[in-house]
Amino acid sequence: MSDKHLHFSYFKRRRLHLGVCGSIAAYKSADLLRAWITADIHVSATLTAAAAQFISPLTFRSLGAMPVYDSLWHNTENPFEHLEPGQTAHAMIIAPASAQTLSRLATGAASDMLSTQALAFDGPLVIAPAMNPRMWLHPATQENVATLRQRGAHIVLPEQGSTACGDLGQGRLADQHTLYLAALRALAPQDMCGLRILVTLGPTRESWDAVRFWSNPSTGRMGASLVTAAWLRGATVEAVCGPGCPVLPDTVRRHDVTSAREMHAAANDLWDQMDMGFFTAAVADFSPIPTGAAKFKKEQAQNGFTVQFTPNPDILRDLAQRRKAHQKVLGFAAETSEDLAACVQRKLKSKGADIIVGNRINEAGSGFATSTNSVLIADRNGREEQWLQQNKSDIAWDLCTWLLNL
Repeated sequence: MSDKHLHFSYFKRRRLHLGVCGSIAAYKSADLLRAWITADIHVSATLTAAAAQFISPLTFRSLGAMPVYDSLWHNTENPFEHLEPGQTAHAMIIAPASAQTLSRLATGAASDMLSTQALAFDGPLVIAPAMNPRMWLHPATQENVATLRQRGAHIVLPEQGSTACGDLGQGRLADQHTLYLAALRALAPQDMCGLRILVTLGPTRESWDAVRFWSNPSTGRMGASLVTAAWLRGATVEAVCGPGCPVLPDTVRRHDVTSAREMHAAANDLWDQMDMGFFTAAVADFSPIPTGAAKFKKEQAQNGFTVQFTPNPDILRDLAQRRKAHQKVLGFAAETSEDLAACVQRKLKSKGADIIVGNRINEAGSGFATSTNSVLIADRNGREEQWLQQNKSDIAWDLCTWLLNL
């Protein structure tokens, strides 16, 4: 959860309400709280009586949750605390959610503070169950989950594995990366819902012999930021990833490739079904002509040697040229030139893109393997802007907005 491509300024001062039920997994909610607080999200929390047997409400207050609720009856001066999350929070997540709470919500049994708050909450609701595998698979639990899903709740399914009681099966609370992002998606505008987006990201590696390759220092951070931003805003994302790319949201379809030709083939196969393409990958323009399947030995070239290269396919140009009328294309230009604007304009025309984002890779805090970037952007309508150094996640968010409005 510390990945920089998960930190978006959009979520500052957004309000999230966290519900915690009785489960050994309750301790994990404290780490989630810290992550959301670190992202400048305002978090309030409610612990059920059973949850308070595993973790203290004071823990949540100490970590920054405000307010922290427990009993329906503890504050007689404010008899409407059960309504407050519905009036103030933009989204609600219950993690972990017990079988009892699932039953209460499905049947409308407002018998404690958390169930009452959830029933009075009409915003996005995320529910992450955690329990013994046999309890999870019981028909009553499955019917309650199906009912809640049908009513619009987003269910983050429990994971397979060993549970606290020693049983093996599905019942473990989903991992924290998944839950962190599920809450962010609930807090995000769903203005990209229904869109299918292709993103290419990371480097390519072009093999020369059995152990050596031609590549570049790209880590895929900028691409991962765009993947995450589009996914948070409701898009269906297909990510074609070169080697070493970051972890992506679980429901993003990831296609791992190595070479430029493999990336071209994978992107080409997906392109006809897409609405947008974000071509962020640092694709090698040339491949060395391989020496063969074996390792090249230095004894073969005591006085040095020459490597020959052959051109690789141009993924951005090829897919932009055969796009349909509704498809939009965003590409990147990694440059070292002083005249970045001229490079961007030239690439905008030669590639046939809607937007080109240029950045100087030889500038501190910009380009490869950094969490920040400074970019110059130009679009097909003649708009051009220079964005000073900022987090790649925020650049990704604003690029999605630009492309939506183009």
